[in-house]
Amino acid sequence: MRAPETSPLKQTPLHALHIARGAKMVPFAGYDMPVQYVAGVLKEHLHTRSNAGLFDVSHMGQLALRPKSGKLADTALALETLVPQDILGIAPGRQRYAQFTNEDGGLLDDLMVANFGDHLFLVVNAACKDEDEAHLRAHLSDACEIVSLADRALIALQGPKAEAALAKFCPDVGSMKFMDAGPRRVAGIDCFVSRSGYTGEDGFEISVPADKAETLVTALLDNADVLPIGLGARDSLRLEAGLCLYGHDIDTTTTPVEGALEWSVQKVRRSGGGRAGGFPGAGKILAQFAQGASRRRVGLRPDGRAPVREGAVLFADPTSTEPIGKVTSGGFGPSLNAPVAMGYLPTSLAVTGTTVFAEVRGQRLPLKVAATPFVPNTYKR
Repeated sequence: MRAPETSPLKQTPLHALHIARGAKMVPFAGYDMPVQYVAGVLKEHLHTRSNAGLFDVSHMGQLALRPKSGKLADTALALETLVPQDILGIAPGRQRYAQFTNEDGGLLDDLMVANFGDHLFLVVNAACKDEDEAHLRAHLSDACEIVSLADRALIALQGPKAEAALAKFCPDVGSMKFMDAGPRRVAGIDCFVSRSGYTGEDGFEISVPADKAETLVTALLDNADVLPIGLGARDSLRLEAGLCLYGHDIDTTTTPVEGALEWSVQKVRRSGGGRAGGFPGAGKILAQFAQGASRRRVGLRPDGRAPVREGAVLFADPTSTEPIGKVTSGGFGPSLNAPVAMGYLPTSLAVTGTTVFAEVRGQRLPLKVAATPFVPNTYKR
């Protein structure tokens, strides 16, 4: 979970709170971030699965796209020139997962796009946020006003008791379904709330003015069911949920089809759809929809209890000298009490139950291709 250290490291609006609560801090995406608290990664992970975990994700980028014409449809159609998703079809009060693509069909970043009625609200990855904003300004400035929301913090409240914890401060969150999003008053503070997250659990992401973030988080943490959770458990939770980490499981060399993200590209943007293509790399991506790709992201379950980490090379059998793929994420799954991983294999081998072998410290360890998510999600639909 470490990123190359830059100097000086940036701090989120919750930095002092992390220190006060005994967090172990590490450099990540240019920020000084909590990797774990006193409870430790294992307990934080399991607490999120059984109760509610609170994550500081303020390092993420937040942006607003406002139509210069006054018509939100113009902004939606403009954004569709950069992503393969149906942005025009996002209903008010809803959000959608999307990806910025390049001319080779690779992924510049993945992001969330919400329809707030008169503008679109975007959340992008921390390590890519400056490039993403420049990308938007370079291509959409004629149609959109692009507003950086750098004065806002972002927190995620995840787990089966997240709704009850948040409803004490915002009763109407109980009526929200998975991927609902919009402005809400939380503890008297004007926030943006979405029912989403990156753990596989039911939960919420809350955008809050930076100067109110510590007040809100302190109030939420007064609930005994809610614990602060660091980057370590965030990573193990998203891995169990089979969710991609940008820069690891997907990047500029992987297409949505190779990344097993076909579900995120709606029919209207595919061949034969009403607004097919028109995004960078459309030729390659749509051809892969029709003909398949040569490789595919898969879930992997190592035999035994030894984790197989990112970067491990994959082989078809114990003696082959020809690599067939590699692990892109791997670790121990506390909910399963077993190791889990994800990686890329030739499509012919990307079949549940297929055995492949990872080279770990000079040994070939067997893994089976497995369906994801490894732990069933609990989204409220």
